[in-house]
Amino acid sequence: MLKRVHHIAIICRDYDKSKAFYTEILGLEIIREVYREARKSYKLDLALDGTYIIELFSFENPPERPSRPEAAGLRHLAFEVDDIETSVRSLNDQGIQTEAIRTDEYTGRRFTFFTDPDGLPLELYAG
Repeated sequence: MLKRVHHIAIICRDYDKSKAFYTEILGLEIIREVYREARKSYKLDLALDGTYIIELFSFENPPERPSRPEAAGLRHLAFEVDDIETSVRSLNDQGIQTEAIRTDEYTGRRFTFFTDPDGLPLELYAG
């Protein structure tokens, strides 16, 4: 029945800050950006390597969503990278703090966590 994940929707508090984070820092490509006047909301469609992956929304005064410690619901969004040290260094050079790189005890793959401007947990996972 299911074929693949089509996209992930993210609601942000500061649209300009989040847009810069996902496009300039993480390097996602803008497919389409629209302002929906009736909702006073931006919708930014983003791609990774040409594949549509994230819808970034802005809404006035979105409610807080608990994230830590280990709140129920979506836990985090993970991105695969080829070189985790280089990726971490790039994030750190741009002022993004990351956790220490760890090794998954089951797969042997290395990973780390960081957050977007709204505190959404994001993961880098060595491919």
